[in-house]
Amino acid sequence: MADGLRRLVGAESGRVLQEKLESWYRDYEVNSCDQNLNRCCEIIELNSEIQGQLFTILNETSREGGHYAGVETIKTRLLPWLGTCFSCATSGRLFETSLSLTQDSIEKERQLRELASNQTFQLQELQEELTSTRLQLDHVQQDLKTSRAQEKDALRKLDRLNDYEQQIQILRDEISILDAQKSVLQSRLARSRSPSPRHGESKSPSSLPLRSCSPGRARRTNASRRACLVARFGDIYAQERLDAETLLRTYISDTEMVQRIIYIAAVESFQAAKMAYRQFKIRVRETLSLGHSGPESLEDTVMDYIVRHEDLYDVQASVNEVIRSMNINPKISFPPEIDFIVISTLIRELCRVAFSMQTLVPPLDIAFGTDGELFSETKYHRSFDSDFTAALVAYHVWPALMENDIVIVKGEAVTKRGALWSRRSRSRSRNRSTSPLLSHHLSRSRSPSPLRSGSPSKWAY
Repeated sequence: MADGLRRLVGAESGRVLQEKLESWYRDYEVNSCDQNLNRCCEIIELNSEIQGQLFTILNETSREGGHYAGVETIKTRLLPWLGTCFSCATSGRLFETSLSLTQDSIEKERQLRELASNQTFQLQELQEELTSTRLQLDHVQQDLKTSRAQEKDALRKLDRLNDYEQQIQILRDEISILDAQKSVLQSRLARSRSPSPRHGESKSPSSLPLRSCSPGRARRTNASRRACLVARFGDIYAQERLDAETLLRTYISDTEMVQRIIYIAAVESFQAAKMAYRQFKIRVRETLSLGHSGPESLEDTVMDYIVRHEDLYDVQASVNEVIRSMNINPKISFPPEIDFIVISTLIRELCRVAFSMQTLVPPLDIAFGTDGELFSETKYHRSFDSDFTAALVAYHVWPALMENDIVIVKGEAVTKRGALWSRRSRSRSRNRSTSPLLSHHLSRSRSPSPLRSGSPSKWAY
């Protein structure tokens, strides 16, 4: 025993173990993971050597004491320590089990990564196929667009051919009408040369020039003319109305009066154009009824003639009539040095549109409106300066366009609270006395406006 203990002391294994522990402690933060593990393994190996020598000394010491010496020490100290070692060994087995589970999880993760990589590869292949399919679809769509363009071109050519055929038919109809008119004129000429009780009546020339007309044209073009006229009515509201309003503001500072003047100009323009249309239609019917013969009815022939010869409409006479009506209207006033002729451009365009709207089937007209009426959402838009909680119309800015009592274009109105009361008070104040300005307009309205343009040009849509 003394020899084994001497060799253990002489080897200084305990001091070397302590120095290695201190050295490892100092360099632990600096070393890498592998270096720390190597240090730990070295210390474990050195510790196992020391434990082996100590167990050898323990064995020799217990033999020197005989069979019963040291039994209590072994029971109280060695055996409990050995039990602790066995529990540590059990912990080691648990660690091995945990390690095997970790290896299994790593293997499963590897398999999952392989599966994910395979799926990624398959997804890339699908994306490539999808890209190829999209390219093919784009080519097909391009071919389809080309085919549609060719089809539209063919349809346009077919429509053009149909138009040519219709024009040929129209020319044939016009030739037949001219032949009929020629025969009528020849018969009238023959009657004028022979004495007759109606001799003086036959010599009076008709005030309406006879022009060629195409039966059925009005009905064939009714839809297109209606769309053009509705669009033109909206353009007048957006352009000519604003130009007239800007022009009137240079003479009148009251915005309400400016808007009233424009609204009344629109109403009077439609009234004058409708009256002119009725008179024009009567003259055309009287002229065409003398030589009418054909498959079309007289009414259709009259309508076709008016549609083709709207340039015969004396729009300037309607403009003068509108200005005369505005001069005697008690709701509006104007500075004495200026005439309503300044907004004749707006009035002229409104008269032309209103006259052409009477040739439609059914004709278009504006809605009747009066101050103080109940505001209708279906007829009017509220002006931006309106009281949106008011239910009555103070005054109108632009009329609504109607077709058989159905609104197709909304107008514009201003709503204010107390509109009916203010209207009555304004009418009572006008009834008490006539202003010098209104008297000036009344006297001025007796003579027509000196500004008259030449013959109006035909308005093409």
